[in-house]
Amino acid sequence: MKKTTILFGIAALGLLAGCTQNNTGNSEPAQNSSSSTTVASSSETTSSQATDSSSSSAAIANGGLPTVTVEEAIQIFQDKYPDAAITSIDLDTSFGNYFYQVEGVDDTNEFELKIDAETKETSEERTEKLDADEQNGVKKDADQLDLTNLLSLEEISDIAVKEAGGGQATDWSLDKEMNVTYWEVKVEDGNKQTDVKINAQTGEVLETELDD
Repeated sequence: MKKTTILFGIAALGLLAGCTQNNTGNSEPAQNSSSSTTVASSSETTSSQATDSSSSSAAIANGGLPTVTVEEAIQIFQDKYPDAAITSIDLDTSFGNYFYQVEGVDDTNEFELKIDAETKETSEERTEKLDADEQNGVKKDADQLDLTNLLSLEEISDIAVKEAGGGQATDWSLDKEMNVTYWEVKVEDGNKQTDVKINAQTGEVLETELDD
């Protein structure tokens, strides 16, 4: 009788151990499934970001122009600094994306704002106090750009590329000299680089410089 009881107890313990192992085995696939879902989601996000970046880089490589126009960049700056006059605008690429770098001054301060030329997001804001001899409108009157009737980037780029004899416009700077507001456009054609200065309103070529 005692022998039968002992055997029964051993069998029960074996059955209990088997159930415990089965429960443990069932829980592991559920955790792996959750982990796989998280990894898949992360991979999709990374893939989406890579696609966006690749699209922007491809547009630049193919000579495409940014989504945000010069006029829109000017408006973004003026909305943020309504009392400031714009003194320079640069458009170039950083990490495969277009960015505007806009500078301006009011009677006492100088401002700088970076604008993503695809999303309109702003960054790298800077405010610096003007020197005493530049305040009260002195620098503002001397450096303020004439922003009326600006030719489009497409028109300016076409003029620059034609003047350079071919290639692709890659960088643009709007500046002022001798009371003339002009675009300076960098045109690259293989190993050749040409800088072309163009009157921003009339399209007249003011200067051409070839860098070997």
